[in-house]
Amino acid sequence: MHVRAFIALPLLLASSTAPAAAAGDARVAALQVALHQRGLYAGTIDGLEGPATRRAVVALQRRAGLAPDGVAGTHTVAALGGHATFGARPLALGASGLDVAALQFALAWHGFPSGWLDGDLGRHTDGAVRRFQRWAGLAAHGRVGPATASALTRPLPVSPLRLVTPLDAPIGDRFGPRGARFHAGIDLLAPEGTGVAAAGPGRVTWAGWRDGGWGELVVIAHADGVRSMYAHLSRIEVRLGQHVGAGFEIGRVGETGDATGPHVHFEVRVRGAAVDPLSALP
Repeated sequence: MHVRAFIALPLLLASSTAPAAAAGDARVAALQVALHQRGLYAGTIDGLEGPATRRAVVALQRRAGLAPDGVAGTHTVAALGGHATFGARPLALGASGLDVAALQFALAWHGFPSGWLDGDLGRHTDGAVRRFQRWAGLAAHGRVGPATASALTRPLPVSPLRLVTPLDAPIGDRFGPRGARFHAGIDLLAPEGTGVAAAGPGRVTWAGWRDGGWGELVVIAHADGVRSMYAHLSRIEVRLGQHVGAGFEIGRVGETGDATGPHVHFEVRVRGAAVDPLSALP
């Protein structure tokens, strides 16, 4: 991330462009990105004002000869190269800065992760912006101005359908930040070969290997624009176009694709936006 135009980011400022309090503050997340890239912050980019973030701010302040109070006020942000308010300047492909990092964080929580949270508006972030704009009913031109910024302050999307749990298993990683990336589903931990059930009635729209870390994947289209996804399977037991009911076994737990152990990555999307699967489960 190039230090160019940054967001004014006092940690205790009341107003916020973060999508929701539970999602963390996009401005704090952007600060964490900048601190991480200076070797001062090694935690998760979660937008939460915790001890690790404050320690990193203090370290930056000492490095810059500022009062080490742990609050990222005007002078502290100026030490990073400037300041800007998210949505105050137009952003497009090739832009970089703290406001871009805030944009990436807000996009992820609204269901459109773009890969690394790095403050650079590359092709992955550009694609996420365009997908979000279409989802929000805006012109999908990839430029981020007031309309897109405003849309990113709306409540987070949730599933309009109630689904059933694909298997009775503990949850590993949940929906949300994971390191410097974003985990768009939940991981259900179970031994390899455990049966995986459809979370609701629908039609199978994908049944096979999928690149990009998914491995053996099943996707089911439900009503109201909802799709459920089941990744890293060891075996698939349904075929493309097949109609299944809730609880129907669609495959077996595995660790195919980008997986470090047997589990099912369970994802729920609403009109293309990834939502927290727990919003659909009992």
